[in-house]
Amino acid sequence: MPFSRVLSVSSPDLRGPAADLSGARKLQTRKHHAVGWPVAGLIVLGICGLVMAGVTTSRVGLLPALVGALAALLPVGVVFAAIIWIDRWEPEPPMLLLGAFLWGAGGATACSLLLNDTVIQLADGLFGTGDQKFFLTAVMGPLVEEAAKALFVVALWFKRRSEFNGMVDGIVYAALTAAGFAFTENILYFGKAFAIGGVGGPAGGVVAVFIMRGVLAPFSHPLFSSMFGIGIGLASRTDDKRLRWVYLLSGFAAAFLLHAVWNAATLLGGAEFLNVYFLIMVPIFMGTFGLVVWQRKREQKIVIQQLPVLERAGLIVRSEMEMLATLAGRKGWLRKVRRSAGHEAAKAVRDYQIAVTELAFLQHRAAEGRTTSAARRARREKLIEDLKQARRSAAGTQQAIQTARIKLNELTQHNMKRPLPKPPTQRPRG
Repeated sequence: MPFSRVLSVSSPDLRGPAADLSGARKLQTRKHHAVGWPVAGLIVLGICGLVMAGVTTSRVGLLPALVGALAALLPVGVVFAAIIWIDRWEPEPPMLLLGAFLWGAGGATACSLLLNDTVIQLADGLFGTGDQKFFLTAVMGPLVEEAAKALFVVALWFKRRSEFNGMVDGIVYAALTAAGFAFTENILYFGKAFAIGGVGGPAGGVVAVFIMRGVLAPFSHPLFSSMFGIGIGLASRTDDKRLRWVYLLSGFAAAFLLHAVWNAATLLGGAEFLNVYFLIMVPIFMGTFGLVVWQRKREQKIVIQQLPVLERAGLIVRSEMEMLATLAGRKGWLRKVRRSAGHEAAKAVRDYQIAVTELAFLQHRAAEGRTTSAARRARREKLIEDLKQARRSAAGTQQAIQTARIKLNELTQHNMKRPLPKPPTQRPRG
């Protein structure tokens, strides 16, 4: 559906019947739901977090839990920064990102503990109280934990499918839930190590566990769950329902298998663990990192390809296209606006940049024939209105517009050391 048809709105018929007040009530109800459900969800996740804090304290004690929390902050900070770096082109809504992390830290860990305890009791009842450590650690543990982490991503995909534009979005949400899960799990491991051996050193105590979990494997849980995130991302790019289920189940199976292999290696220890770490985990991590970099470049190409379309529709101006086409240009624009006009003006420009990106992705899906439903057409119109509103807010600050012109002149004078990537060529449909 071209933008010209979206922007051409016919005048209302004033001779028609009186307005239906039920429409206003429905709109108000939708607003309440849009605000109420996220708030309610965060309250529930907060309660889960408090429950897990109580469980952690009861298992290892108050002081070990505090030491574990402090030690767990460093690796989760590194992982969180990496995930935010992945999400730079099309930042996801902060409330959803926070919800993903809180679900991993509270909801997923609570579900995992409950289900794992239930499985242990069932296994003891069916097979006796023999040594079932390997089965529970290498099979049931990964199955339960990956299912608990994936629950939030699946629910979000069914409820807010428009937030998923590809593999990057799936990886971001899945990795964030895993980062939250690993944060709580690290508190338990670090706290238990402190209770047994104190701070210790490389051979024991908190230091030894930190080297293992915080230095060698801070990305282990995010890496496992990223496999499911890739499956979600692939499923979001197809309209074939059977293929969607294939992608979802394959992604979950890959996450489970990777987690199971890792847990089995930690039980075996020694040379077996090092072989798994360097021959399996490190190559998969590097391959996933390469996939993320490739997908980020793909996102940039999509934006570059759609900028002329937005310019012809009158939604952006030609003088800003060069700055909107690169992350460096966008960041430089924001930095100069913040220095010259303050945080409010920079926020307006940031909202404008995000709206341009969102609309570029939606227009790309339309070009591929994947925006046929009424819901997607409504989202297109809403995004256009959001872009116009952000543009008006940014234009209302004269310093922001002047800064944009100054930045453009600087880019032109320096001739931009690296040329912009060429947009992907579209194959003719036949």
